Amino acid sequence: MLDLIIEDVQVVDGTGREPRRANIGVADGRIVHVGRARESARSRIDGTGLMAAPGFIDPHTHYDAQVWWDPALTPSSLHGVTTVIAGNCGFSLAPLRGERDADYLRRMMVNVEGMPLAALERGVPWSWQEFGDYLQKLEGQVALNAGFLVGHCALRRAVMGDEAVGRRATPAQVRAMAALLHEALQAGGLGFSSSQAFTHTDGNGAPVPSRYAGPEEMLALARAVGGHPGTTLELILDGCLTQFSDTEVNLMIAMSRAARRPLNWNVLGVSAANRGRHEHQLAAGTRALREGARIVALTLPILGGLKMSFLDHCALHSLPGWGAILELPVPQRLQALRDPEVRRRMRTSAETVTGALSSLTRWGAYEIGDTFAAQNQGLSGRTVGEIAKERGQDPFDTLIDIVVADELRTGLWPQPADDDEESWRLRLAVWRDPRAMLGGSDAGAHLDRMCGARYPTAFLAQSVRERGLLSWQEAIRLMTDVPARYFGLKQRGRIATGYMADLVVFDPNRIASGPLHTRADLPGGAERLFADCLGIEYVFVNGASVVEHGRITGRTPGTVLRSGRDTRTVVP
Repeated sequence: MLDLIIEDVQVVDGTGREPRRANIGVADGRIVHVGRARESARSRIDGTGLMAAPGFIDPHTHYDAQVWWDPALTPSSLHGVTTVIAGNCGFSLAPLRGERDADYLRRMMVNVEGMPLAALERGVPWSWQEFGDYLQKLEGQVALNAGFLVGHCALRRAVMGDEAVGRRATPAQVRAMAALLHEALQAGGLGFSSSQAFTHTDGNGAPVPSRYAGPEEMLALARAVGGHPGTTLELILDGCLTQFSDTEVNLMIAMSRAARRPLNWNVLGVSAANRGRHEHQLAAGTRALREGARIVALTLPILGGLKMSFLDHCALHSLPGWGAILELPVPQRLQALRDPEVRRRMRTSAETVTGALSSLTRWGAYEIGDTFAAQNQGLSGRTVGEIAKERGQDPFDTLIDIVVADELRTGLWPQPADDDEESWRLRLAVWRDPRAMLGGSDAGAHLDRMCGARYPTAFLAQSVRERGLLSWQEAIRLMTDVPARYFGLKQRGRIATGYMADLVVFDPNRIASGPLHTRADLPGGAERLFADCLGIEYVFVNGASVVEHGRITGRTPGTVLRSGRDTRTVVP
């Protein structure tokens, strides 16, 4: 007898083939048949009017902390995600060498990934030392399948202590890091991640440990990855946000070749206003292929949804010359922002940026969110440009005046500049390009700033049903089979006999992301941005339902993915 049969459902199997009506039979966590046969089953679902797809795979998350207090990894699970990759950007929570390391990593994660300190202190046990201990403690505790990369910063800190910040490693220290990485990968770490990006600073405002690594250290750690089956590389550099230099491309290629593994980076924006930039970034992948390597860009297939604030740490701190001002105590910060000369310097320096950060300098395009001062009443939902025109003011001064009146608490929503047909046409070409892959949600991070976890349902609603840019089967393949093959996930990413029963069952006429809203449900009472899902009826992980009719079931059938056991080796 089957555990489950989903009857008369439109099957989109992940391969890109045309949908077909069929029954899906599940037993012992696996798909045992896809066809017209009707067998007895303990549970039956009428799939009339519904689609079934493989569970979506999110290749870039930061659920390393949230997994401890939210096993369902919400809202990703609500949006049909059944597998996540965490430990990206060089930031994992293991290995640890005592409470001093734990405190350093907590405060670093506050800065680099926008995780509230209270949530990290109260919601995470910090009771492990080795990477394998971290993985073992999660066994049986996770609703989704979750794989974890080994972060460079924790490795460096475990070997070098306080010296991890501020200096290059000695040859002996590099060997010790490589040995520790070998141990972590042997225990099941999915690979190695690192950051050398200027935006990443620790809790003391210093560059994170991985930013002090030289090429020799990076290549030694990449070579360690190559010694373990089913592993991969992830890296973020300055050029990910601006534009790659030849030196950066050389490093990525050298690391991929040293490990004999693909390397992905985050995140590629696409705009008709500067098409040369994304073409330049993708050219790194072309050159890599010529030289026996593989470089893949992650690109998020939706726009908007990024909240800014002058009160808390966010991307505005990365604008040239802004960090020192926005890190002042609030009274001094307010005083500086009232000063016309400070404003002039801030604007002048900010408008020199290129690449992804340049969108933050479209002062008139900010939409005002929550306001608090009496003089700002009625401004919510309006753009700074509209308000400035009404006041006869410059948009930059209008923006700062609003923020200062609210004592910096104003919610600001930058509006995308590239929501035009030509930009969407270019995005479609990138989604289909083997040098790119859908992803970059940052789910589990920047909790009060964004909710990228909603991208699977928003993408299907906007780009398939509304815009008609691509078919259901093509869009679903891009979020299932493509990332499954990239990471070498065994028996995942397709609806096929013998594959794991990771499934999402949804109404194609209704599937969408709900609106963004705030929930105060983090440990310690901190808030996060959240989006519910519309149209998803069921989400199954390894044959067990984790979502039913939009509600979390509380089951934890997820697999803690281990390299080699759950992944096969993918070479460039």
